[in-house]
Amino acid sequence: MRHLQRTLLAASAILVAPVLLLAQASPRITSAIVGGRIIDGYGGPVIENGVILIAGERIAAVGRVGELPVPAGATVIDANGHTVMPGMIDMHVHLHLVGHGDYKRWNDLYGTQDATVVMPIAAKQLLMAGVTTARDLGARLDDILSVKKRIAAGEIPGPRLFVTGPFIQHAAYERYEEAFRWGVTGADDARKKVTTLLDAGVDMIKLIDQDQMTDAEVAAVVETTHKRGKQVVAHAHRMEEIRIGLKHNVDNFEHTGLGTAPGYAEDVLKLLRERNSSLYWTPTISPLYTMYFTGSIFPERIDDPAWHEFMPDAMWKEIRASLSNIPQLPYYALFPSRVPLLRHKFAQLRETGVRMMIGTDAGIPSMFHNDATWREMVKWVELGVSPMETIQSATLWPARFLKNEANFGVIAAGRYADIIMVRGDPLTDMTVMRDVKVVLQGGKRVK
Repeated sequence: MRHLQRTLLAASAILVAPVLLLAQASPRITSAIVGGRIIDGYGGPVIENGVILIAGERIAAVGRVGELPVPAGATVIDANGHTVMPGMIDMHVHLHLVGHGDYKRWNDLYGTQDATVVMPIAAKQLLMAGVTTARDLGARLDDILSVKKRIAAGEIPGPRLFVTGPFIQHAAYERYEEAFRWGVTGADDARKKVTTLLDAGVDMIKLIDQDQMTDAEVAAVVETTHKRGKQVVAHAHRMEEIRIGLKHNVDNFEHTGLGTAPGYAEDVLKLLRERNSSLYWTPTISPLYTMYFTGSIFPERIDDPAWHEFMPDAMWKEIRASLSNIPQLPYYALFPSRVPLLRHKFAQLRETGVRMMIGTDAGIPSMFHNDATWREMVKWVELGVSPMETIQSATLWPARFLKNEANFGVIAAGRYADIIMVRGDPLTDMTVMRDVKVVLQGGKRVK
C-alpha cells in the first residue's frame, strides 16, 4: 500500500510540475490598454473594445474586454473613444535637417551640432508624433550612429533608428556636403566605401544618381552590400536611375520623381511589374504638396508653434526666416508643373504592384518632423489608397522590409509594445493622425 501511495505521489508530481513551470514562466503584466478600437496592422477586422496586456517591453496578449482579464496591479490606460494601433514607421527621414530653407546656411550654422543638438530635437519630435521607428537616409556617419546608440540606450527620446549614413554617389554636389555624400571613383573605391559604412554599423546603403556612375561602380555597391546581407536603397527621380537600379537589383526606390515627365516610361513599368514581389518603393508623395501648400496656399502654417517644439529660440527663428518666402527657393519654380503629375505617377506605381511604404523626407524645407508622417498618410488617402492599406504602409510593410516583423509593426503577442492612440477613427478620417494622444515605446509610456 505504501509503495502504491509513493507511486501515485510521484506520478502526481510529474503531472503538476509542468503546470508550475508554466506559471512561473508567465510574464508579469505591468500595464494594460483597455477599451477602444484596435487596428493590429495585419489588415483584418478591427478589434472593438480591445484589451492589450503588456509585460515589460513586449505585448503579452491581445483580446477583448470581458474575454481577456486584466490582472490586479497592472497600470490601466483607458482607450475608450480612441483607436489603438502600432507605432508608425517613417521610412525616409533626415534627422540632421529640421525644415530650414537653405541647406548650406544650415550646415554653416549647425553642422557641428548635429549629434548634440539637432538630431535629438528631430528624434523627439518624431516620437511625440507617434513615429516609434524611423529610417534615416543620409547623414554624417559618426553623428547618426551616435544618436542611434543613445536612443537605443534610453539616453535620449526618439524612434528606433535604422540608418544608412552618407549617400553613395558619383560626387558630392558641393564641398560642404562631402561628409554626408561620399563620391566614388571606380569599382574598387565603391567597394571600399561601402565596406567602411557596413563595418561601422549602418543598416543599409543609400545609392543616388546611379545614372551618373559607371555600371561597374553600381554593381560593386549593390554586390558588396548584398554579400553582407544588407539592402540597397536608391533614388528614383529619373527614368535611367530606375532602369540602372533595377538592372542591379536594388531593394527599395525612393521618391516619385522630380522631373516634369507626364508619367513613367512603359519599359520601366514593365520592369517594375516583373519585380513587384520583391521590390519596395517609398514614394515620399507629400513633400511637393506640403511645400506648395505652405508657400502658396497657407503661409500661416509657418507661424504654427507646433513645428518648433523643443527648439531653442535662435534655432526656430532662423528656420522661420529661411522660409519667409518659400516660392523664391531655387527648386520651387517647377512645383506648379510637377504637382499635377503626381497623382498619375503615384497611380502608375501602385498599378505595378510594388510594395509601397510611408516615407516623408522629413527635415527638408518646410517638412517638419512633428507633422510630416500624418501628412503623407492623408495624401495617400486623398490619392485613392484605402485607409487600412495606408496604415499598413506605415506599420506592417516597413517592419517586413526591415526584417523586424517579429519585433514591431503589428500589435501581437511577443512584439515590442510600440503602440499609439488617437482620438477618433483613422479608417474614416485619416486627419485624426495629426494629434497622437498616447505613445508607448517598448512598453514605456513616453507621451
